[in-house]
Amino acid sequence: MTARVPGPAIGQRRTVATRPEPDSVRPGPPGLPRLVEPARPGTVLLDWALSYPDTVRSWLHGSGALLFRGFGVGLDGFGPLTRALAGEPESYLERSSPRTELADRIYTATDYPADQRIPLHNENSYQRSFPAVLAFCCLVEPTAGGATPLADTRALLRRLPAEVVAPFAERGVRYVRNFGAGLGLDWTEVFQTGSREEVTAYCAGHGIEADWRPDGGLGTRQVRPAIARHPVTGDRVWFNHGLFFNAYSLPAPVRGALLDQVGADRLPNHTYYGDGTPIPADVLDALAAGYAAEEVAVPWRAGDVLLVDNLLAAHGRQPFDGPRRIAVGMAGPLDWDQVRP
Repeated sequence: MTARVPGPAIGQRRTVATRPEPDSVRPGPPGLPRLVEPARPGTVLLDWALSYPDTVRSWLHGSGALLFRGFGVGLDGFGPLTRALAGEPESYLERSSPRTELADRIYTATDYPADQRIPLHNENSYQRSFPAVLAFCCLVEPTAGGATPLADTRALLRRLPAEVVAPFAERGVRYVRNFGAGLGLDWTEVFQTGSREEVTAYCAGHGIEADWRPDGGLGTRQVRPAIARHPVTGDRVWFNHGLFFNAYSLPAPVRGALLDQVGADRLPNHTYYGDGTPIPADVLDALAAGYAAEEVAVPWRAGDVLLVDNLLAAHGRQPFDGPRRIAVGMAGPLDWDQVRP
């Protein structure tokens, strides 16, 4: 199979009436994220992105994420800009987070309560297919907190001890999800349908074992790799939800209450090694420490656009105060056959 190349302007070649000069934007030094600002008054980011897609792609693959600041992007312009920077956005299926669709395949980043931290993860890495590129836009900046932290997954893989990585590399990650007990998302929201037949067919086509229960609930199991190879740069990256979906990531009081209420077998989300063996606590500790050591957080400003290579950088969310509205588009679909190391 020939991999689709992830990156900006996939299949997009719109004529720009007045082609901006390449130095109309000013890139900061390489880093995560790399800051890009207007170098001339009135620079339209959409026109610049459409004119220089190879430059965007090169910067993105080098740093893993780009922060476009000072261009004043709002919701009306974010859809076209997502298409220019990342490609045609995809629908959000097999969901793990509640979201609201703000425009055509442009969603809120998450609708989880403001006081909840969302751990670092790579979007949809538990699925058979996932987006190559994410584009975020800050519509309303929070009063305090609320940054979207990032972590370099190349550096994270290098940082993790060999004895932590080895069993994941050999066995992958088993994701166990349970829907219908009044905890987490309902299966109708996750799969965006009320038809059991459609869900069963989707699972069969995506390597997911599905068990319907007499009470109307659903349990699913799927095994995916834990390490990927970027299809363009060739970098090996830590790419999974092994820590994020594990009950370890929940606050201790919440984790204890859930285990008491439903038991380990009926948690909304939980992970194991691919063969079903529990992941030891010291391994989960090492994963959490690795993510923490690589985490970088830049506060949002209204109008910011953050472009993230989904394989090269994990992302999350810090708790926040005040209003916060972040939109996201997910584009450039890849599947595991294209990124296996």
